[in-house]
Amino acid sequence: MKQVVKEIGFPIFSIEMDFSECKLDTTEEIVAYLVEQVKSHQAACYITTFDHLKHTSELAEGIVADHIVAAYNIVFCFGFSLQDAEQLATRPRSLGVCETDNRVTLSFMEAPMPVANALMEQWTRSLLSDKHQSSQHATPQGHQEDVQLHS
Repeated sequence: MKQVVKEIGFPIFSIEMDFSECKLDTTEEIVAYLVEQVKSHQAACYITTFDHLKHTSELAEGIVADHIVAAYNIVFCFGFSLQDAEQLATRPRSLGVCETDNRVTLSFMEAPMPVANALMEQWTRSLLSDKHQSSQHATPQGHQEDVQLHS
């Protein structure tokens, strides 16, 4: 038997926007849009949408911050490559969608694959309304990004 514990850190991509900056009006519409993006990509396989708020709220010991109105994880997997058994530990992927008051935060753990990161970032940024598209900030892969876009 061989046991290995690897400590690998992954940066988190997160973009927060007011609903007034978003092309869609509700969290449910955002989730449906992102699910469609995943389903329509040839290398992605949609698995499920997990209602994290519902799950945590139903636990006797569950704690949810007062400002969280909705929280979903869109779970899917890219099938670009499978090089070794350890890759399975970092899969599947998840896009987080969290509504707080009149804002929504979209987040994902960056993958060690630039193509996957670019796609997930494209999907999240495509939700910005046309007048807010020029506010995009490019960030090199591997750097944590905390972007808040306001008019």
